[in-house]
Amino acid sequence: MSVISALPFLKPIHLRPLRSSPGRQRRHTLPASEFRCLTPEDAISVFEIEREAFISVSGDCPLHLDEIRHFLNLCPELSLGWFEEGRLVAFIIGSLWDQEKLSQEALTLHRPGGTTVHIHALAVHRTFRQQGKGSILMWRYLQYLRGLPCVRRAVLMCEDFLVPFYRKCGFKVQGPCAVTVGSLVFVEMQYPVCGHAFMRRNSGC
Repeated sequence: MSVISALPFLKPIHLRPLRSSPGRQRRHTLPASEFRCLTPEDAISVFEIEREAFISVSGDCPLHLDEIRHFLNLCPELSLGWFEEGRLVAFIIGSLWDQEKLSQEALTLHRPGGTTVHIHALAVHRTFRQQGKGSILMWRYLQYLRGLPCVRRAVLMCEDFLVPFYRKCGFKVQGPCAVTVGSLVFVEMQYPVCGHAFMRRNSGC
């Protein structure tokens, strides 16, 4: 599934630095900020951020390195990375799901016929936390999903202490999640994706 080339929103977004004075040379040519879908080549950078962010809090990662590569090969269009001067500072990885509720299978499967995006992980590099980057990236990602004609909603599972953060992003609690990881239990949350009606009427979804 790939609709990237058809949607103008999915083009990389560059926030250019202010122009320097005529007498001052540019110090680099990389954009100050860039938002783009991730590729398998980004997998190690993703895993390093995820490992540091989750292991200290939960004792495990939502996705291991082979699973990150798995999803970035199968459905890179359901990921989004935030890069600062070429360096990954935050990311989201998702896949498609085709059931009303998440199950253990949802942790590792991508169902191309599904209309639900399962958000597996959102993480921010430790040196860029407490700056609102997680909220901004989630907002951009949800806006991005609105342009995908077959997507009806986004779901995720999180621990109790993260529920207020995701509520602020527009997610609503659906109840206890059926998925467990070791002794960890989760809350399932949902966000309705209100996409473009015209695109959906003509998409065959």
